[in-house]
Amino acid sequence: MTRERIKLDEKDRKIITLLHDNQDISQEEIAKEIKLSQPSVAMRIKKLKEKGIIDNIIGVNVNKVGIYVAVVLLQTTNTTKILNLFRKCPFFLNGFVLSGKQNLMLLFAGEDLASLESMIDERLRSNEDVKSAEFNILISSIKDFILPVKMVERPLNKPPCGIDYKECQAYHENRCFGCPATIRYKGTFW
Repeated sequence: MTRERIKLDEKDRKIITLLHDNQDISQEEIAKEIKLSQPSVAMRIKKLKEKGIIDNIIGVNVNKVGIYVAVVLLQTTNTTKILNLFRKCPFFLNGFVLSGKQNLMLLFAGEDLASLESMIDERLRSNEDVKSAEFNILISSIKDFILPVKMVERPLNKPPCGIDYKECQAYHENRCFGCPATIRYKGTFW
């Protein structure tokens, strides 16, 4: 996969920096800061968004809401298959294909460590395509860490992954809150 090289000038860099430092900054304030007109700033922001250079992400600050972030490093023979297992999972934040022995990194969020651990045990450690799985919990972050956690609008009878709660031993042993997308969910965050 080749990556497109995008050229940013000093004004673009300054706009990105100002938006990073204060998402609520007005285009008028940016214009004053970089000595351009407000319409010019608006056009630059529009082009940066169209090119996918900047984006608005709504999420939760893990330092404030009390959820855990699990970083799972895997050695797998099929990265695509593993990523597809979690594509619709409310706990799943993102997945990254890596170079090296550990070739996949998955990020999950959950309000309870046992639920995260049981999900990793049930879905990954037992998977024939997974050669090794290392489960780590993010302890702290220096800066605010905003994660795009998907909130569930309407509870479903079955989780998006298709696993029936009746088959989940961890759920029945109260080691797992269950899937937030279902009516069987026992947690409080989602």
